[in-house]
Amino acid sequence: MSPGSEILGVPLIIVILGLGMGGVILLIGFAVTAANSAQHRIDERVSTVVDRARPKSATVETNLRHREQTTGIGILDRLIKLLPRPRLLEKRLIRTGLNAGIGHYVLACLITGLSSAFLAVVLVGLPMALAGLIGVILGVGLPHMAVGMMVKRRSERFIALFPEAIDLIVRGLRSGLPVTESLHTVMNEISNPVGGEFRRIVDSLALGKTLEDAMWDAADRVEAQEFRFFVVSMSVQRETGGNLAETLDNLADILRRRRQTKLKIRALSSEARASAMIIGALPFVMFGLIYLVNPEYLQPLFTELVGQIMLGVGLLWLTLGFVIMAKMVRFEI
Repeated sequence: MSPGSEILGVPLIIVILGLGMGGVILLIGFAVTAANSAQHRIDERVSTVVDRARPKSATVETNLRHREQTTGIGILDRLIKLLPRPRLLEKRLIRTGLNAGIGHYVLACLITGLSSAFLAVVLVGLPMALAGLIGVILGVGLPHMAVGMMVKRRSERFIALFPEAIDLIVRGLRSGLPVTESLHTVMNEISNPVGGEFRRIVDSLALGKTLEDAMWDAADRVEAQEFRFFVVSMSVQRETGGNLAETLDNLADILRRRRQTKLKIRALSSEARASAMIIGALPFVMFGLIYLVNPEYLQPLFTELVGQIMLGVGLLWLTLGFVIMAKMVRFEI
């Protein structure tokens, strides 16, 4: 290699690849930021309306029940104290509907990270430094993704059953029952997670909370804009008056149309999502097949510097492709 082919001891090709990837990442970051700016403005407007309807006493810090932050294991307790925003993490765990605290989450991260690093060293034969980096990434990323998937799945089940709950409330109001008795009907007739959340609302009312505060507590536990629409409608009706049954009936119809539109969009984008999954899984499938047939053929990817750079660049571009395709087939209603 000639002297001019290195910069400060680093091969010129590596410097060029690094600068090129950095520029591409910056361009993609700017593009994603510009694409999300319109949705961010809409979210801010929705948040403004919600904050106006929310009573002053119903804040996240007072509504969310503080869970025990100690596990009795010294290293876990120290890790919990080092978390930057434990309240936000606790809020996400509550939205899963599971009885899991921050200690359980940190323990899952440790087990996932150590297991990933161990498998990377024993099965693949990676260096300790690279295996440790993979363990940290998977230990932090996989539990975070699992919690997000559980929150999303629970929110989808809630949204699917919620219009039926509103219909029960409407029928109760039209038959002359008060709102609290209609909530009892929803609690007994609708399955979880809707029935469970309304049960917690009824329990909060029995303990002396106001209806608005109890519903805003539930809104903080449920990751669904539809339920916030319901709470805002109830709050505004209590202040301005009017026919609550008719208001909730219209809201149930809007929520059903909103869900139908989402399902239609999901059906229309199913081909693109299937193509993305097939294209994304193909490199890993081929890697596994080649590794089973001839493991020595892939060893340079892990033992040589050029191979490690190629492997890192390939994983980076795959990740960027996943993100871009996910953005292309995602629509907010």
